[in-house]
Amino acid sequence: MTEIPAPRMSPRLALRGQVEPFHVMEILKAAGRRAATHGDVIPLCVGQPSTPAPRAVREAAARAIEGEVLGYSDALGLSTLRETIAAHYARTYGVAVDPARVAVTTGSSGAFTAVFLAAFEVGDTVLMARPGYPAYRNTLGALGCRVVELDCGEETGFQPTVAMLEEHAREHGAPAGLILASPANPTGTLVPADELAAMTRWCADRGTLLVSDEIYHGITFDEPAHSALESGGDAVVVGSFSKYFSMTGWRVGWAVLPEVYVRPVELLLGNLNICAPAVGQAAAVAAFTPEAIGELDSHVARYARNRDLVVARLPEWGVHRLAPVDGAFYAYVDVSHLTDDSPRWCEDLLDATGVALTPGIDFAPADPRDPRPTDGTRFVRLSFAGDTPTLGEALDRVVAHVTR
Repeated sequence: MTEIPAPRMSPRLALRGQVEPFHVMEILKAAGRRAATHGDVIPLCVGQPSTPAPRAVREAAARAIEGEVLGYSDALGLSTLRETIAAHYARTYGVAVDPARVAVTTGSSGAFTAVFLAAFEVGDTVLMARPGYPAYRNTLGALGCRVVELDCGEETGFQPTVAMLEEHAREHGAPAGLILASPANPTGTLVPADELAAMTRWCADRGTLLVSDEIYHGITFDEPAHSALESGGDAVVVGSFSKYFSMTGWRVGWAVLPEVYVRPVELLLGNLNICAPAVGQAAAVAAFTPEAIGELDSHVARYARNRDLVVARLPEWGVHRLAPVDGAFYAYVDVSHLTDDSPRWCEDLLDATGVALTPGIDFAPADPRDPRPTDGTRFVRLSFAGDTPTLGEALDRVVAHVTR
């Protein structure tokens, strides 16, 4: 007699793991296939510098590898690095930060996850801008929070305002949190200093935790970025060595925490990561040296030239309106005269020209049941972090494609 095998149980899958994809990764996969067959890809889709870490950082890493054990650090990070970060706030913003309030994390991503876990309960409402960085939405959603995206158009530089916060609070009550990014990804726009101060006060008065994403600080072109710490209150400020410091793969970031969150975040980091990468921490101290800053500022000067080139050439695409590209290394471009399907348009552009752009649905997902004017179906993000001649070649290819 044939024995009938017992039915196999299907593995359990939690709903929290069913988050939206990061669509830029799909473009990168397609770009990799194109590079293998054509060798002509220009990736304007990736949000990272095209330069290595500063020489001083690389040399510090080599010394640490040769001369140190590089075991675990404290969960909150090396004391020397925390002190150096605190000194950076005093020097750059005129704000006194106790090093005990600094948590060094595995990139800014580690900071956001730990802060969200420490501050928000399942079901809490957290506001963010639309368009906005998708990992905020996806991480909060995975943790069971209710994410409300505020529709932000070009008229406000794609940034939220106190008026928007007031309107939400009148209808739904004060939210548990607000995530603000200045300069922002994908738009590169800044929150004006007076509006940032007003939103900081608004959150403090209503018990709303402001989480200020300041990872692109240092990369601004016409005026400096301001920190939420300058306005007082109990904001969480997140920083990173990835963008201005040109250290994306080193995976070192930080958070400046209100005192009440220091111990919970320490416990979470100790369980989730143990500590940030030791060699990255040891090397990152050198990122604040005058030698390193001089090298990094030369990159910002190139980004500024690239920004000006993009703004000058976009009319050749038929683009005549663009929110101010104040910082970071992105332009968020309305291509509605060319498409209402940004993913398909980016695929076609890559196939035809080898130029890779990021579809706007990464930053403002579209729901056909609830169409909104901020839907990313008619936008693309262009990263100009690379070298200027290559950027010029990419712009030439796009112009030839859209005007053929």
